[in-house]
Amino acid sequence: MKRIETELPGVCIIEPEVFEDLRGCFFETYHSEKFAALRIDAAFVQENQSLTRRGVLRGLHYQLAHPQAKLCRVVAGEVFDVAVDIRVGSETFGRWTGVVLSSINRRQIFIPRGFAHGFIVRSETAEFIYKCDDFYHPEDECGVLWSDPSLAIGWGCTAPQLAPRDANYPLLSSSSLERLPRYRRNIG
Repeated sequence: MKRIETELPGVCIIEPEVFEDLRGCFFETYHSEKFAALRIDAAFVQENQSLTRRGVLRGLHYQLAHPQAKLCRVVAGEVFDVAVDIRVGSETFGRWTGVVLSSINRRQIFIPRGFAHGFIVRSETAEFIYKCDDFYHPEDECGVLWSDPSLAIGWGCTAPQLAPRDANYPLLSSSSLERLPRYRRNIG
C-alpha cells in the first residue's frame, strides 16, 4: 500500500498493491498493521455502503459530538470525493481537496475527524463503501452547503440531485462556531 498526501494535512489517498493474473486480481483494502505503518491509526467500528445514481451529491456531512474519521472507496462506478477542513483554528480552515475514486483506480481516501465529507456520482451508478471510527448518531448530524461560494468546490455539476437536508445546510461562514469542530495540534 502507498500513502499519497493531499493539500490538507491528515487527508490522504491510499493506493493498494494490486496482484493481477489470468484469474483476475487481488488486493488488500484494509490491514491494520499496514495502515499503522502509513500513520493511519483509526480503529474502525462501523462500515456503510450506498448505491447512488449519476448526478446525486451526498454531503457535505460531519458529526460534532461524535466525530468520525472515514476510509472511503468505490467498488462499482466512479465518484468525485471531497473533504473540507472545518476545524476552527486550523491553518487550512475552509480549504478542500478532492479525488476521483473508482472501481478501476481502486483508490481510497482517508479523512480524519474534523472534516466535512461529500461525493458526487459520475457514473450511471456507484457503490460507495466507507468505514468509520465512531458510530453514526442521527441527532448529531451536521453539514455545510455543498455550493458554498467561499469553498468554490469544483464538483463538475451545477445542479446535482440532493436530499432536502443537503440542500438546506448553512454556508460555512454562517455556521455557529459552537457547531464546528476545533483544531487540536498533535502533541508528541
